[in-house]
Amino acid sequence: MEPDLFTAAAEERQEKDPAGSPLAVRMRPRSLDEVVGQQHLLAPGSPLRRLVGEGSGGPAGPSSVILWGPPGTGKTTLAYVVSKATDKRFVELSAITAGVKEVRAVIDGARRATGGYGKETVLFLDEIHRFSKAQQDSLLPAVENRWVTLIAATTENPYFSVISPLLSRSLLLTLEPLTDDDIRGLLRRALADERGLKNAVTLPEETEEHLLRIAGGDARRALTALEAAAGAALDQGEGEIALGTLERTVDRAAVKYDRDGDQHYDVASALIKSIRGSDVDAALHYLARMIEAGEDPRFIARRLMISASEDIGLADPTALPIAVAAAQAVAMIGFPEAALTLSHATIALALAPKSNSATTAIGAALDDVRKGLSGPVPPHLRDGHYKGAAKLGHAQGYVYPHDLPEGIAEQQYAPDALKDREYYTPGRHGAEARYADAVEWTRRHLGRKRS
Repeated sequence: MEPDLFTAAAEERQEKDPAGSPLAVRMRPRSLDEVVGQQHLLAPGSPLRRLVGEGSGGPAGPSSVILWGPPGTGKTTLAYVVSKATDKRFVELSAITAGVKEVRAVIDGARRATGGYGKETVLFLDEIHRFSKAQQDSLLPAVENRWVTLIAATTENPYFSVISPLLSRSLLLTLEPLTDDDIRGLLRRALADERGLKNAVTLPEETEEHLLRIAGGDARRALTALEAAAGAALDQGEGEIALGTLERTVDRAAVKYDRDGDQHYDVASALIKSIRGSDVDAALHYLARMIEAGEDPRFIARRLMISASEDIGLADPTALPIAVAAAQAVAMIGFPEAALTLSHATIALALAPKSNSATTAIGAALDDVRKGLSGPVPPHLRDGHYKGAAKLGHAQGYVYPHDLPEGIAEQQYAPDALKDREYYTPGRHGAEARYADAVEWTRRHLGRKRS
């Protein structure tokens, strides 16, 4: 739907008096060169640059695009840049408030504009995943015949939320979460820029770091928090945004946690030791501290996988699959939803029966190897699949366990120097109790002497 007189007047008033607009609006990039992040989508000749008129492409005009990415990564910003930079007619709709009637009105207007005075139309459709299948179907003729060039934005996976015919007629562009450096550059620009805070306040490093954690890769959230904190500081006659001012403004305490220093390792250590000690509540506390401080969820997931083998092992054989599944899920979904997955795994590991037998077993075996206790592989265990192996005595006398009723053969497997060595000492907690019985039985049937 094209702007009515009231909307146009509001936009004109906003341009004449930008100070009345939110900081996030004032700091919107005016060109693609000012866009923060998403450099993989902004190379020369990219679909977005062609949409703003950088190269005509001749008969190959710019394609419709679907912008997919988390909130605050620049989907609306990119559409805004196109609206300001292009010489095309630009129309904006939101799938929250628009329906088929509004879409058809835009398409009819686009066809009149093209036929009447050769003006192409760009339609920006925000939250396209909220459109039903029938509503999305109404866009197909216009996109297929290029009556409009569609820019659709969505935070949902378009392979599930956008109909296949529309996907096949558009280019899918994936926006990446903004990095801390991207957000930091945006904050510093907003502090100094004439459209922003005009150096009215400064931002100390510790306050900036807390702002980055609050933002979570969302540029809009970062600028909104900065504006609120700057306003509070100026109201108090302060020229600096103190950490306490930011905490009070956003009602979120700064977690004392240095992702590159001692606290990173101290809190991670406390998490693992709490899991080892079966204190599920303490483990969740340290997990929450790491999440709130912006710790890399993949780092947390790796620590949980290690804990599953180091401290639980065979006492609960499901612990490692749970930790691995959590790591895979975290890699796929990221924060904030990854917090649920990490909580799931942490609780399961903390409450699982504990055993460090896998840890001590491999430790003892490695210790012997490092001391030089090894020796040659017994001849009957050596590879016998090549010509001449039998002449060397390789694989001769080997007893195939599956040929025996009990499935176990009394023969030597370890080198001579280690034939009576026992590395695995099973515990009696949880599921490992059955392994303890099994290892006692197998050693007896192997004819091993008890050490």
